[in-house]
Amino acid sequence: MKKPWMTTMTAFAAAAVLAASMTGCGAKEPSADMSAQESRVGNGQDGSGQNGTGQNLDGQGQAGGDLGGTGQTGAMPLKGTTITFWHSMGGVNGEALDYLVNRFNTENTFGIQVDAQYQGEYDDAINKLKSAQIGNMGADLVQIYDIGTRFMIDSGWVVPMQELMDADGWDKSVIEPNIAAYYTVDDKLYSMPFNSSTPILYYNKDMFEKAGVTQVPSSLMEIADVADALVQKGGAGEPVSLGIYGWFFEQFTCKQGLPYVNNGNGRQAAATAVDFDQNGAAVNTLTAWKELYDKGYAPIVGRGGDSGLADFSSGKSAITLGSTASLKQILGDVNGKFEVGTAYFPKVNADDKGGVSIGGASLWALDNQDDTKKAATWEFVKFLVSPESQAYWNAQTGYFPVTTAAHDEPVFKENMARYPQFGTAIDQLHDSTPESAGALLSVFPEARQVVETEIENMLNNNISPEDTAANMAEQINKAIEEYNLLNE
Repeated sequence: MKKPWMTTMTAFAAAAVLAASMTGCGAKEPSADMSAQESRVGNGQDGSGQNGTGQNLDGQGQAGGDLGGTGQTGAMPLKGTTITFWHSMGGVNGEALDYLVNRFNTENTFGIQVDAQYQGEYDDAINKLKSAQIGNMGADLVQIYDIGTRFMIDSGWVVPMQELMDADGWDKSVIEPNIAAYYTVDDKLYSMPFNSSTPILYYNKDMFEKAGVTQVPSSLMEIADVADALVQKGGAGEPVSLGIYGWFFEQFTCKQGLPYVNNGNGRQAAATAVDFDQNGAAVNTLTAWKELYDKGYAPIVGRGGDSGLADFSSGKSAITLGSTASLKQILGDVNGKFEVGTAYFPKVNADDKGGVSIGGASLWALDNQDDTKKAATWEFVKFLVSPESQAYWNAQTGYFPVTTAAHDEPVFKENMARYPQFGTAIDQLHDSTPESAGALLSVFPEARQVVETEIENMLNNNISPEDTAANMAEQINKAIEEYNLLNE
């Protein structure tokens, strides 16, 4: 039986349908380079420009399913077509991706071959793309991190996935709606979600029990409320190990239900300024963060999403925040010393009504003016997001299955039974709404560096939350203005 990704694409017979698929603003190169400092080689942390060298979740089963086909897509022969795929998956994640690529190459009967090329970290991949020339970009499909979304839309280099999907009659509803929402602008899905995660709260159940804390904090203020008990009765060296991380700051903004930037959070039009300094989101977050620090509840543990994990896994901190993709790493590092619990990413204040946004990366089809390669690229993308492939990918890496039907696959069910803590991530994703999709911003990598630097300054130098928010806004707005001027 043919799998959904093998559906023939009769609409591709009309080359004109896709010949007009190049969209966007024809943007020039941005003014500021994404420096190496913006990259952190982590263990499955997302939203930061990391390469996602995640931990093996010992998944079982096979990916991809029946790779039958006709040898051509519609009226377009594909035999002998080779496409180049640039990605940023290293370590165990890279091994899992290689498995999927090799399976596709071996078993698809279209005659398509995928040349998968590791480009280094996310920053490296997007910078290499920027240095290439349109029409000769070296790749047909690229994996780009979430914060590169606005740039990719502006570039005019891409074939929106929506156009490939519509030409094939492929139903977008099979994608998790709260994942698809991030990559959707004006009801058009620009890229295909692939490796997605959200941040969650990890806690030491043994410490909580010793401390007599029966309710897991759902907000930063609630962490402060139980902090003394966790130290004095639970034996914690520190209540929470909170990494200074731009992605966390963005998530606290989402949890408040407030936009990070103007123009519909950068989704109605390209942002011209941040909004977090005007709507109170930054001051609210920074005030709570500073209070935790000033009371000794959240000492500085470093920058980046994985900076707080070591203190937690060693039994020093009772709570930490981290990516859902870090679950297996944490469980492996804890190694049974205590029971690990998971809960939703905390709000800032108890009455906040927002949800979480995703991190990770997606797949972008590049417009190289070759309809045959576009068709071949689409067949490969369909394979990667098939239920079988996604269940395998989830079990091996810890990233969400982006395809809802993957939840019915035996390998997914087996993995959930083995790691029930991952259920928190699934529930949190489903309890969020598309309105919490998060911001799109052309200069997001620079913005995250600013946010992290200014939070450090606030904590180390006792700068007020109000002044910190203003400093953030001034620097980020300047970067936005410079980018927009160069890309008018």
